[in-house]
Amino acid sequence: MASRTKTLAASIALLATGAITGAVLAPTLGIAQGKPSETYRQLNLFSDVFERVRADYVEPVTDETLIEAAINGMLTSLDPHSGYLNTKSFRDMQVQTRGEFGGLGIEVTMENGVVKVVSPIDETPAARAGVKPGDLITHLNGEAVLGLTLNEAVEKMRGPVNSDIKLTLRREGRDGAFDVTLTRAIIKIESVRSRMEGDIGYIRISTFNEQTDSGLKKAIQKAKEANAKGFILDLRNNPGGLLDQAIAVSDAFLEKGEIVSTRGRRAEETQRFNAKSGDLTGGLPLVVLINGGSASASEIVAGALQDHRRAVLMGTKTFGKGSVQTIMPLQGHGAMRMTTARYFTPSGRSIQQKGIEPDIEVPAARLELVDEGQRRRESDLRGAISNPQDRPAAAPGSPPAGTPPAAAPAAAGEAAAPAAAPQDYQLARAIDMLKGIALYSGRSTN
Repeated sequence: MASRTKTLAASIALLATGAITGAVLAPTLGIAQGKPSETYRQLNLFSDVFERVRADYVEPVTDETLIEAAINGMLTSLDPHSGYLNTKSFRDMQVQTRGEFGGLGIEVTMENGVVKVVSPIDETPAARAGVKPGDLITHLNGEAVLGLTLNEAVEKMRGPVNSDIKLTLRREGRDGAFDVTLTRAIIKIESVRSRMEGDIGYIRISTFNEQTDSGLKKAIQKAKEANAKGFILDLRNNPGGLLDQAIAVSDAFLEKGEIVSTRGRRAEETQRFNAKSGDLTGGLPLVVLINGGSASASEIVAGALQDHRRAVLMGTKTFGKGSVQTIMPLQGHGAMRMTTARYFTPSGRSIQQKGIEPDIEVPAARLELVDEGQRRRESDLRGAISNPQDRPAAAPGSPPAGTPPAAAPAAAGEAAAPAAAPQDYQLARAIDMLKGIALYSGRSTN
């Protein structure tokens, strides 16, 4: 990889000076393709176009701008996830994977010439404004996105902290476009958050960055100290991130076996990643929540746990990104991000464009309490016989058995408040399932 990077860096450095001839890159590319004459011809074509633009375009354009655009065009034509990162974009990406960066807090991709939201990141301006996975961004501050590269669109969405930007969105199921104004902020991603839901340990992973593995281990330990009887791993709207962190998260819940394999264009490039011995939860029941915003690294984790039958997957089908991108630094010229492999789940599934189907499909919904009115029960019936396991009969003067207790008078203008309905239907279903498993397991051991 090091020699390959040096070759690429040297080639681009020569191109940037304007020394564009077939002889500059032909030896390297010719050997790679085995057709040096055809490579010379194509490079001469590039040189001719470059010189014509340089000389005759309506406005002066720097060599650097032309070369970077040519490289980016070459990469972005391959697939939506490959591209060229200039020095600033490369630096921003490195900061982002460490868990803190400036912007809107939104993971995006390109689809049919417009920017598509993969997922908003928890507790960021995008999430608070109600931006949803699948939203299409058509305009930025009134300017059409059509014609921009993904990197150019992302660059426009970045800007000084506390500055505003207006996004024009289109959403499936909603007529017409609508505007959302967001205020840019410093995005500090707390990759892992956790809490106890009764006796269930709830762990939310919002992205896979350098802090994820350590954060997960702390969350599991904290839940075990609280005597958790099961775990919920929430990967909804998690757009992915670092491959090694996805492997570490999967490993935390697996005792053994393959987690994921990556396969490039050559058989010798195949890599397999296996779990180390030791399930950090001790084999407690696990439910994984997924949806259409769960992508890439999230799908690696979900696929591994599903194939090993270690967890029950609940929610809706995932995004379907089954490719691996490698960042190749180019000395003095940023980096190139290129798709180098596909990944496969332990059973050999490629989820590219297909996604992962949940074991139990649970749509996003809200619960409403239904007023059943007042119903009479056996204890309300006059003369109902007593339960032999009740306490001894009450002293004389007490209300007879079966008489309902007098209700406390309500204050003027007040009504009895109903219990709060769960706001997260998918989470409520997951909690109910784990409680049922814990209850059944407890009875089966008696």
